[in-house]
Amino acid sequence: MTEAEWRKCLAERDARIAEQDVCIADLRVQIATLQELVRELYARLNADSTKSNRPPSSDGLKKPTPKSLRKPSEKQVGGQPGHPGSSLSCIDPHTIIEHRPDARCDACGEALPEAEVIEARQVIDMPPLALEATEHRLFEARCRCGKVCRASWPSFVESRVQYGPRVRALAVHLTQHHMLPFERCSTILEDLCGASISVATLQHACIDAANQVTPVVEEIGDALLHSPVAHADETGFRVEKRLYWLHTVCTSDLTFIYCHPKRGYDAMEAGGLLTRFRGILIHDCWKPYWLLDCEHALCNAHLLRELTALEEDYDQTWAGKLKALMLEALNESKASENGLSPNRLKHYQHRAGIQLGYGRRDNPEQFSTNGKRRGKQSVATNFLRRFGMFRDEIWRFAHDIRVPFTNNLAEQAIRMPKVKQKVSGCFRTFAGAQRFCVLRSYLETMRKQGKKLLDALTQALEGNPMRPDLTLIAA
Repeated sequence: MTEAEWRKCLAERDARIAEQDVCIADLRVQIATLQELVRELYARLNADSTKSNRPPSSDGLKKPTPKSLRKPSEKQVGGQPGHPGSSLSCIDPHTIIEHRPDARCDACGEALPEAEVIEARQVIDMPPLALEATEHRLFEARCRCGKVCRASWPSFVESRVQYGPRVRALAVHLTQHHMLPFERCSTILEDLCGASISVATLQHACIDAANQVTPVVEEIGDALLHSPVAHADETGFRVEKRLYWLHTVCTSDLTFIYCHPKRGYDAMEAGGLLTRFRGILIHDCWKPYWLLDCEHALCNAHLLRELTALEEDYDQTWAGKLKALMLEALNESKASENGLSPNRLKHYQHRAGIQLGYGRRDNPEQFSTNGKRRGKQSVATNFLRRFGMFRDEIWRFAHDIRVPFTNNLAEQAIRMPKVKQKVSGCFRTFAGAQRFCVLRSYLETMRKQGKKLLDALTQALEGNPMRPDLTLIAA
C-alpha cells in the first residue's frame, strides 16, 4: 500500500470516528430527553391531589393517605378539660305524656298515695308537614250611582292556584344550594308536604329568585372593590355543550361568581370587577392575573404541592427542605400578632435562597449558543425560575397579616358549582348558567354572614330580598 493510499484510509477512518462521535452525542441527548420524558410521564401517572392541582375527587377509589400540613399537638384527642361541650337540650314541651304507676302496690295491694315526678325525658320530633292554603277572595260592590267598585289582588297573587313564596324558596334552596336535580327535588317536596311541584314550576321559582337578588349581587361586587384583600380563581364549566369558565372573586364575608366563554383577561374585563380592583389579589399565578393593576399574592398551597411532587417524583432533596422551611415560616408568622419582622423575614428568605441554589445547581437552565433559553425546560427548572420571579408575592403572607397562606376561600367558592356540574352534566343555556351564578353569589354571601338561607330566599320571592352587610370587607 502506498503512502497516499494509507493516508486516504486514515482520513476515512477519522471521518467515520468523527461521524460516530456526532451520532453518539446526538444519541446521548435523545436518551437524556427520553429519560426526562419518562420521568415526567411517571410523575403524571403518580399525580394526585396531594402533589398537583387535581381535585381530591379525581383520585379515584385508591385515594392517597392524607398528608396534613399541621403538626400534631401534645393535647389528647377529644374534648379538652373545661370545654363546655354541646348536646341536645330540652325545650318547652308541646305535649306532655304522664307515665304513672298502678293505683295499688304490686307487692302488698295497698292503695298508693299521689305519685310525684322524679324524672322527665323529651323526644323531640317534627310534626307531619302539610300545605296550608290561604284563599284570597275579591269583592265588588255597586254604588247607587251605578259604578261598580272592585278591590284589587295583591301583587303576589297572580294565578287562580299557585304555590307561596316559602314553598318556592325551599325549592330554590334545595336545587341551588344543595345541588339537587329538579326531579329529585320535586319528589322530596311531594314526600315531605304533598306538594306535587312540576319541574317547570321549580325552574320559574329559580328565575324569579335570581331576578330579585340580581341588584343585591351587583352591590356585593361593588363592595368587593373596596376590600383590601380578595381571592380569585376560575374553573371549567360546561354550558351549551361547550367549555365555559366560572370566575369568582371573594373574601371571607362576600362572594361574587360569574360565567364567561373565555378564561383570560377578556373574561376578567367582562366581569367588570378584577380590572377595577386595587387591593391585594391572591391567586394561583396564572399569567392573565399579572395583567391586572393591583398588588398580588400567591397561593402557597399550590407551591407546597409542587414541592411535594418534586421531592417524591423527581428525587429533589432541596424541595423537601424548602417545603419544611415554608411551613416553619408559616407557623412563626401565625404565632406573631404582626407577622414576621423584617429581620426574621430576611432570615427565612436567606435559608430559602440556599435551597434554591442547590436546586439550580442540580437543574441548570438550558441555553442555546446565542444565549436564549433552549427548548423545553425541566419541571424543577421552571419552578425555580418562577419562585425567583415572584419571591415577594410568595412571601407576602409572612409579613402582611391580612394575607393568608392559601387561596382556599376562592377554591371553596367554586367547589359547589363543580358539584352542580357533576349532578347536572351541563347547563343547557347561558342564561341558566348566569342565573345559577347570581343565586350562588347571593346564597354563599348570606351563608358566610350567618343568615338563614330559607328566610332570605322567602323574602326575595316576596319582593323584599334580605341584604347582606356590605361593610364586612375584611380578607
